[in-house]
Amino acid sequence: MPPRKRPVKKRRAKAAAGPSLEMYFPDYLRYLEAECGMTGNTIQAYSSDLKQFFEWYRSNGPSQLSKVDLKLFSRYLGHLNGRGFNSSTVSRHIVSIKVYFRFLVLEGVLLESKAEMLSSPKLWAHLPKVLSPKKVDELLAAPCSEDRFPLRDRALLAMMYATGCRASEMTGMRLIAVYLDEGYCRCLGKGNKERMVSLNPVAISAVEAYMEHERSIMVPRKGSEWLFVTKSGHQLSRIMVWNLIKKYAARIGCSSDVSPHTLRHSFATHMLAGGAEIRALQEILGHASIRTTQIYTHVEHSRLKSLHQQFHPRA
Repeated sequence: MPPRKRPVKKRRAKAAAGPSLEMYFPDYLRYLEAECGMTGNTIQAYSSDLKQFFEWYRSNGPSQLSKVDLKLFSRYLGHLNGRGFNSSTVSRHIVSIKVYFRFLVLEGVLLESKAEMLSSPKLWAHLPKVLSPKKVDELLAAPCSEDRFPLRDRALLAMMYATGCRASEMTGMRLIAVYLDEGYCRCLGKGNKERMVSLNPVAISAVEAYMEHERSIMVPRKGSEWLFVTKSGHQLSRIMVWNLIKKYAARIGCSSDVSPHTLRHSFATHMLAGGAEIRALQEILGHASIRTTQIYTHVEHSRLKSLHQQFHPRA
């Protein structure tokens, strides 16, 4: 039998090429969760961005990681722009790539990361969609007897507007984290950071009605740790929250761009309009940076500007 030379050549070629870009990906995901404390949603977003980069890299990248340079990353950004991604999406992809290559440096795979030289595209200040207080009241009153679980849905909407919580934070709300008698709840946000948020009388009343008349029927005997549950007592998902808000927003005549985050934006804008301090709002919303919270000052300024133009005789 002739010697098997061809497979040997293949192994040598692969060894010469060095480690592949993707082989550290599983360890990287564990690193994000265990050491960086990132939430499942953030990890999923990073993972999705990197998988797209890996797919492009297979056809366009060098065989050796040490030869990855800024020119390669620039070509990939051109690829993303060619796909019609907006500046915020491109910026998120850049962050995902940077964090992965920092991990490769941390693991000793690379001596340095050329991705650090990438700069994010300039982001335009897109003001978030905000509902008026009147529209919020209509939305909270939208669930009716024709709906399957109107008390649950009304309690969910009231809690989201009362606290400014994200959809993922609300679906992850546990019973033991809600103190109706004291009028507050404990919210677990990004990076597993916990914060205390006050509840208003509307939210407290809505949750009490839901707990008494619907949740006691939905939850089986073994019980459930989650505040908001499905008909079988399981944890409510973010997709279900999304669909519920879309349904009730359409019912009151709102545009299709209303989402769970719209209630969070509305809460923050109305708080500022009522005289809340920006630093206090940052803490309530769970923002790591004050810069994230400051966008709501622009929303309020835009509202005041439109009112001035509408009613001032010389505007």
